[in-house]
Amino acid sequence: MSTKALSSAIGTVVHELGDFPLEGGTTIPACRIAYRSWGRLAATADNVVVVCHALTGSPDLDSWWPGLLGPGRCLDTDRDFIICCNVLGSCYGSTGPASPAPHGQGNWAGDFPAVTVRDIVRSQRLLLDHLGIRNIRLVVGGSLGGMQALEWAIQDPRVEAAVVVAAPARHSAWSIAISEAQRNAIAADSRWCGGHYDPASPPADGLAAARQMAMCSYRTPRSLGERFDRRTTDDGDFEIASWLGYHGSQLVDRFDAASYVGLTHTMDSHDIGRGRGGHRNALESLTIPILAVAIDSDGLYPPAEQLEIAELAPLAELAWLRSPHGHDAFLIETADLDEQVLSFRSRAVSYRRRLAS
Repeated sequence: MSTKALSSAIGTVVHELGDFPLEGGTTIPACRIAYRSWGRLAATADNVVVVCHALTGSPDLDSWWPGLLGPGRCLDTDRDFIICCNVLGSCYGSTGPASPAPHGQGNWAGDFPAVTVRDIVRSQRLLLDHLGIRNIRLVVGGSLGGMQALEWAIQDPRVEAAVVVAAPARHSAWSIAISEAQRNAIAADSRWCGGHYDPASPPADGLAAARQMAMCSYRTPRSLGERFDRRTTDDGDFEIASWLGYHGSQLVDRFDAASYVGLTHTMDSHDIGRGRGGHRNALESLTIPILAVAIDSDGLYPPAEQLEIAELAPLAELAWLRSPHGHDAFLIETADLDEQVLSFRSRAVSYRRRLAS
């Protein structure tokens, strides 16, 4: 990224939302949302791009999607005001299980209420209201971020276009099963204690195992086979086992187990058709250009799920990321993804001009 792009970035900012009612009927008191931004907001407050992160992501867009951010890229710091929020229920500044509980009684921990993708998007919309945003050029996200992008497209009339990368219109039985297996791995750790664990002694083994299971769903047999085959380390372990161990320990070092459990439930709750006449009806009601990006080797959210979005949303189109790496390709094949989104943004602008003429 250029010095100019870096100079326009700001550190994490926390905004107080106050008492925040959830879709499930409970309320989060003194709710907070953390975000970062890049670029400059136009005087007309209409050059906004919202970027939504995945399950264990953070507002630090420049650390996990650097290939998309910067002058001339699809997240153009010269023309756009780009904002990325930490989702509710996470542990990077927004209110979640690791946040102080009401009335000063430790952390929320396992008592943190269930949060849906709709709740997450509504919290972000309130932030943009606070910032005086009048128009949103684009919302883009992958995986859980793509689920948010779809919700943005439905919820907020300020959104002009959306990019949904490697995400479905609703979480399938297959994806729910993978989430449940990971939650069971965490619950099997004796330190889990129903979510009420000592923050100084978290269920590290369970969270590491859950992450290792997730990594298998994020990649493909070909990807892992070509990288590791049956090679072993100096101590006789398979290299693939060492790689999994590394990813497990890395997540333990940076993420909260209760947030992981809660956010996998959040993903399981994802269904844009809930209360809207079914997901087909919800997709058919969308009136903005949408780019549904499928990864040809994705085993977690198979291409048929993005094809459904492209077929049912009236102004949607399908794009492909060709990759051997599976679901994680949206974080790996960033040069191709940047090209796809840049091209789509150009077409979306042409569409808006035709409407205005």
